[in-house]
Amino acid sequence: MSQYVLVLNSGSSSIKFQVIDPSADPSHPPMAAGLVERIGEPKGLIKIKTENQTLEDSRPISSHSVGLERAFALMTGLGLGPLDLDLAAVGHRVVHGGKEFTGPVRITKDVVKQLEDLVPLAPLHNPANIDGIRECMDLLGHLPHVAVFDTSFFSDMPDAAANYAINRELVKEYDIRRYGFHGTSHEFVSKKVPGLLGKDPKDVKQITLHLGNGASATAIDGGVAQDTSMGLTPLAGLVMGTRSGDIDPGILFHLVRSGGLKVDDLDELLNRKSGLKGVCGANDFREILEKIEQGDEDAKLAYGIYIHTLRRFIGSYMLNLGGLDAITFTAGVGENAAAVRRDALAGLENFGIEIDDARNTDPDAEGPREISTDNSSVKVFVVPTNEELAIAQYAFNIAQEAQES
Repeated sequence: MSQYVLVLNSGSSSIKFQVIDPSADPSHPPMAAGLVERIGEPKGLIKIKTENQTLEDSRPISSHSVGLERAFALMTGLGLGPLDLDLAAVGHRVVHGGKEFTGPVRITKDVVKQLEDLVPLAPLHNPANIDGIRECMDLLGHLPHVAVFDTSFFSDMPDAAANYAINRELVKEYDIRRYGFHGTSHEFVSKKVPGLLGKDPKDVKQITLHLGNGASATAIDGGVAQDTSMGLTPLAGLVMGTRSGDIDPGILFHLVRSGGLKVDDLDELLNRKSGLKGVCGANDFREILEKIEQGDEDAKLAYGIYIHTLRRFIGSYMLNLGGLDAITFTAGVGENAAAVRRDALAGLENFGIEIDDARNTDPDAEGPREISTDNSSVKVFVVPTNEELAIAQYAFNIAQEAQES
């Protein structure tokens, strides 16, 4: 059985994919990585990157299927096409698994139908995920395809954390609960922490912070999620690049009654025109920090709200866990923005949290690493996430089980 897995992450106008050896070291780059973007726009872009070279195609891309076909053709020209490698499986990232999917599953027609039924729970993400699944299955129908869900890591959260205090009849009718997202990342990163601590995983209480354009926090005890910041949708919780995070629901009623906004207007506002970008016009932390240095008051406010909200979640999770062994930063902002890590944990020495400035700002640091002082009783880590590797491992295992059965 081949060791290689194609991992696909399909968005509304883009597709990211990697060819991965699931047994490889997390720090080892994938055999090939691809990006198909600007699908349906006048000028598209396909980029294939291997260890030795990068290929690009900037012609218009009319559809997901056209983009995948061209990307696979470029890979075939390098001898790394899906048929050249005799792939073991294809793993698909799916954002929302609802109550139905509490773990990875081999994709069948019935599974696709169930995913379609879940679209109202993730209207911005699941339709694109489903399109990617369909197109890839058309091109590579001879391979087992496996769906890995962002929500599954949170399926065992305590009822008090998973439920909202609203009418129970509505909850049951519309499948309302805190589903959580970025679960593949939180699970992958949290599994690294016990080894860094030298402790048995069942004895570790930790907080993982996935900070990217989308951001979420999770409290984990003994490897099981106890709480998470995102909710029914990926809109809740922390302040994000363009998403508001938690707000008073009464704001929405006020905007409807006084501002005349409609449901679609509110959706656009909270998902695409809020968060850091809504406050200061930028959602890239490098740009925001430059604006702050130049004295931009809106950038200072956006950064302050971001840090304040992050600290609020960290504090509440410390209390809910009843103790804490580690805090871990991951994803684009979490791995690269030393200022965010510093300010999120500043002044918490009385709680046993102490950042080592030199470790935190070391420009040459790579891989999983500690950034707290030797005296810090709560250890602070930066652990690069690798959701693609986790998806590859799940897909390979399910394909292997199917072959053996």
